[in-house]
Parts: sequence; C-alpha cells; structure tokens
Amino acid sequence: MQKRSRLEVPHAEELFVPAVTSEHTEMYLKAIWLIQERGEVPARIGSIARLLKVTPPSVVDMLKELSSHGYVTYMSRKGAKLTDKGAEIGKRMIRNTRLIEVLMKERLHVEVDERIACGIEHHMSGEFADALCILLDHPKKCHHGNAIPFGNCCT
Repeated sequence: MQKRSRLEVPHAEELFVPAVTSEHTEMYLKAIWLIQERGEVPARIGSIARLLKVTPPSVVDMLKELSSHGYVTYMSRKGAKLTDKGAEIGKRMIRNTRLIEVLMKERLHVEVDERIACGIEHHMSGEFADALCILLDHPKKCHHGNAIPFGNCCT
C-alpha cells in the first residue's frame, strides 16, 4: 500500500495563481477603455491616475510598458490611446464586469459588489462570458446604464 503525504488529496480542486502583471495590465487597459468610452481620446495621464488611484508617474511608467507591448499608443505628456490589441482586452474586461453586474443584480438579486465583479472579470474565458451572456438573454446595458459590448454570441 502506497503512503500518501498530508498534502496529497485525491480529487482535490486545482489551485490557480494568476500572474499579477497580467491583471495589472488588464486594469490599465480597462481604465483607458472607460475613459475613451466617455469621449476622452487620448486618455489623459491624470484621468487614468484618478480612476486607478495611483500617481501620475506610475501611470507614465505603465503607459510606456503598455506601449512597448503594443497595447497603447503613448503620447508624452498627453496620455494614451488604445491600439486594436489593447482595445480588445479593455473591451473584454468591460464586457465581463458588466455581465457579472447584471448577473448579480438581475438573477442573483444581490447588491452589486464592484470588488467581486472586478475580481471575477480577469478569470472569465470568452466561452464563459458568451455562456453568461446567453443565460442573461444578451443584456444591452449594465445596472449603471452603460452599454455592454457585444460578444461572439450576440451576432
């Protein structure tokens, strides 16, 4: 008979530790998407800093990093504009958040908790988001009245 260590649990749930830098990148792209959605293009450094509650120098450093990966076009002292690559991720984050908010309010009948919605949004696959969208009958707006970007399931 084989002896098991205390840490080996048969049929245990798998644990997943996401890369912090990935979520950090997604939050910046989401913030820029939100700012651009309001008509501020390019998204100004100060606007990004206020929304994310970080310092302007931190924003500049991150915008340079995002630019080096092709997510934004960075304009010194002005701000940044999402590239197609960055907009795709920003749109996905916004869609995920807003779908989770609709789920919470309209189906689960619980108060919308932005922290929970924000935490979940990073871990949703496209397939999961589309399934949730179908379950919710393709909502057009979140509880704030903001448009929910269409997904593959909405065409």
